[in-house]
Amino acid sequence: MSGTKPDILWAPHQVDRFVVCDSELSLYHVESTVNSELKAGSLRLSEDSAATLLSINSDTPYMKCVAWYLNYDPECLLAVGQANGRVVLTSLGQDHNSKFKDLIGKEFVPKHARQCNTLAWNPLDSNWLAAGLDKHRADFSVLIWDICSKYTPDIVPMEKVKLSAGETETTLLVTKPLYELGQNDACLSLCWLPRDQKLLLAGMHRNLAIFDLRNTSQKMFVNTKAVQGVTVDPYFHDRVASFYEGQVAIWDLRKFEKPVLTLTEQPKPLTKVAWCPTRTGLLATLTRDSNIIRLYDMQHTPTPIGDETEPTIIERSVQPCDNYIASFAWHPTSQNRMIVVTPNRTMSDFTVFERISLAWSPITSLMWACGRHLYECTEEENDNSLEKDIATKMRLRALSRYGLDTEQVWRNHILAGNEDPQLKSLWYTLHFMKQYTEDMDQKSPGNKGSLVYAGIKSIVKSSLGMVESSRHNWSGLDKQSDIQNLNEERILALQLCGWIKKGTDVDVGPFLNSLVQEGEWERAAAVALFNLDIRRAIQILNEGASSKKGDLNLNVVAMALSGYTDEKNSLWREMCSTLRLQLNNPYLCVMFAFLTSETGSYDGVLGSPLDVLKDERVQYWIENYRNLLDAWRFWHKRAEFDIHRSKLDPSSKPLAQVFVSCNFCGKSISYSCSTVPHQGRGFSQYGVSGSPTKSKVTSCPGCRKPLPRCALCLINMGTPVSSCPGGTKSDEKVDLSKDKKLAQFNNWFTWCHNCRHGGHAGHMLSWFRDHAECPVSACTCKCMQLDTTGNLVPAEAVQP
Repeated sequence: MSGTKPDILWAPHQVDRFVVCDSELSLYHVESTVNSELKAGSLRLSEDSAATLLSINSDTPYMKCVAWYLNYDPECLLAVGQANGRVVLTSLGQDHNSKFKDLIGKEFVPKHARQCNTLAWNPLDSNWLAAGLDKHRADFSVLIWDICSKYTPDIVPMEKVKLSAGETETTLLVTKPLYELGQNDACLSLCWLPRDQKLLLAGMHRNLAIFDLRNTSQKMFVNTKAVQGVTVDPYFHDRVASFYEGQVAIWDLRKFEKPVLTLTEQPKPLTKVAWCPTRTGLLATLTRDSNIIRLYDMQHTPTPIGDETEPTIIERSVQPCDNYIASFAWHPTSQNRMIVVTPNRTMSDFTVFERISLAWSPITSLMWACGRHLYECTEEENDNSLEKDIATKMRLRALSRYGLDTEQVWRNHILAGNEDPQLKSLWYTLHFMKQYTEDMDQKSPGNKGSLVYAGIKSIVKSSLGMVESSRHNWSGLDKQSDIQNLNEERILALQLCGWIKKGTDVDVGPFLNSLVQEGEWERAAAVALFNLDIRRAIQILNEGASSKKGDLNLNVVAMALSGYTDEKNSLWREMCSTLRLQLNNPYLCVMFAFLTSETGSYDGVLGSPLDVLKDERVQYWIENYRNLLDAWRFWHKRAEFDIHRSKLDPSSKPLAQVFVSCNFCGKSISYSCSTVPHQGRGFSQYGVSGSPTKSKVTSCPGCRKPLPRCALCLINMGTPVSSCPGGTKSDEKVDLSKDKKLAQFNNWFTWCHNCRHGGHAGHMLSWFRDHAECPVSACTCKCMQLDTTGNLVPAEAVQP
């Protein structure tokens, strides 16, 4: 293009050739340089490719626009729009043996000379060429030429078609276009609509117009300023992009009244927009004097709920080179590949890398997508990191019904693998709590059974006001200390801790011996100290220090214990209070916290009781665990968890999530049936028998209008399946027909969310075992195929 920046075009059917359009046409051949050196005279495009100049055509001066012929033969035929409105067919010297060589040099001349702004070949009828020209008050601005029409050089005055004195008079001229459109207007851009051979979209001076060549007197148009660079999405033929100055408008031809989306306005005017031919919904834009190409990824969105709903887009920018970009062109077949040209004709081959989308499945499988490729991450054979991952442990435990054995609570640590001593201690503690609660409820119902679950401190504090303090001697010391003798409460607390067995014996000696045998010296010393046997605690620490696996520092701790005094202002108490927090072992730390606390107080040892079920953190943990079970498709495990949880906390019972409402009055049918009868009427008036397990409601209890009919048995919904034709008792599961069930699953209302047809659940399931379409006549809805979760099975069912 004379006096303007160069443009660039890829060959439609030759993936290794492109042409640069400036004051002349230059054809280049692209070749890979991965395993070869750069040839002499070649231009480096990228690290992997180079371009070689094949031919130059300088026979078409005053170029304003160029369009490459879309058919295979001739493969190097180009149409050139000139400053005087003529359209010239030219070649790049590659089609000498073509049977279409007579087309070379053919010119299409308008009645009045003015600039040709744009050209577009018809993708269906390859002989049709549309040209958009500037405005002339006595002529049309959109001319459609048939390149195979006969030339008529005798009817055009030569002074109107000459551009220079040296031009010959033997040029093949065509002056009568096939169609003339857009009178007394200017055409700035145009493109053919791929869905129909005779539909043409043109960006006129003040509107976008769709011309139908079957009726040229009428057109569909919308007033807008965004009339430049109209282009159709090759993957969505109803989506069109156009621009005006720095703003891009996205149009939906099915709703042509206004743009469905307006992209962010750029500070500089746009020079080109183009859809990617290998990637759906990817639009590239270029602004003037910029080295950045902006990409807009039009994500797929469901059907808009309202007119104002806009599709989701992801915007990003790429920089193919350091210099300003004059133009760019997408490669027709290579994915996300483009070539750019700078104002000084420097070219660069560039590939837009896709955004990498990571997907981490709930079962710790990692996959990611890049373009059209899908990659899966696999672990090395000797890598044991997966087994150590907490998510893997939680999933295996959930699969083995961990935490759901409420009869023999202690067995839950076995379901967890019986490898964690802390879990073992936890579940045995819960087992003791459950066991002692049952025993206390049997002895004195409603007395202190619920107190067990409140925690050790609540048990100890429950009768502080009723029991007087008594003097107890420290074992190993001559002094006495005021320690509360809590009798039953203290015994219960010790039993819950697992330190003593059932009965009246409060000797913790056997428990201490078992701890010493297991090498838990610190814990054994702490338990002895809590039971006021400081001498025994010192002996245990000394034994631990002298053992092979023990810690020599235990001797230092034993020495510190031996200096215990109950004087509040003693140096020993002051130093222990300060230094105990530096101890790493929690049992050693809590021992000195107990000794330095107030006389007769367990506040240094026992924590504050919490209403665990109402704590926000616990609720957050519970909900996340439920969601995790659903993500693992452990639906049965999650339902069982909800059942046990609702027994402990009735307020956690989930509310009904689905209601069947009447089409006429909108009231809930199930709610109306379960509440007090309307205006004192009995259930028998609604067709409901006295037993709630045999519900028969064939009309709305609110307005008395009949309920819809089943699409298969044609009986009103609400009638039990067993009384319907085709319904047998064997179709229903016996274990679901308990007295607490209002209706078995086969009697449930079920319908398709797409076509709204349905019926009894049992009948629908039976129908779709052998059919794919809706059972209603003349309805072609593929009901079961629309249900994305219908074919999913619980993960427990597919385990080896």
